[in-house]
Amino acid sequence: MSHLERTYVALGSNLGNRDAHLAHGRLRLSTLKRTHLVAASSIEETAAIGPVTQGPYLNQMVLLVTALEPLELLGHCQSIEEETGRERRERWGPRTLDLDIVRFGDRVIASPDLTVPHPELPNRDFWQREIVELDAIAPAHV
Repeated sequence: MSHLERTYVALGSNLGNRDAHLAHGRLRLSTLKRTHLVAASSIEETAAIGPVTQGPYLNQMVLLVTALEPLELLGHCQSIEEETGRERRERWGPRTLDLDIVRFGDRVIASPDLTVPHPELPNRDFWQREIVELDAIAPAHV
């Protein structure tokens, strides 16, 4: 692998078999070329965020080390979401699987397709807890 980036990807699901959707996301992320899944946080159930009435989410975060570029990883994440039947109908709507790149190394990215760090990170306590949990499992030198 070339230069590896420590990357945090959030997984969320509130439609169908939520546990199975998260498991599919973890498995597929772990099989990406030039990528290694280092650790996965605990799974936490949270209320949906946003204006659309919907059921609660199961949330989890994984820590990857990857040689992929951010937009390459984003493309893979969107393909994995589609494998679970994800449809992009409405912002903040319910979903079978949502994969969000929360942090990508120390990079700051502001493109039409991707913003890193994820702009919702300061507002999502569960993401912050999951990052702390992952950092305890896999210190920064990993």
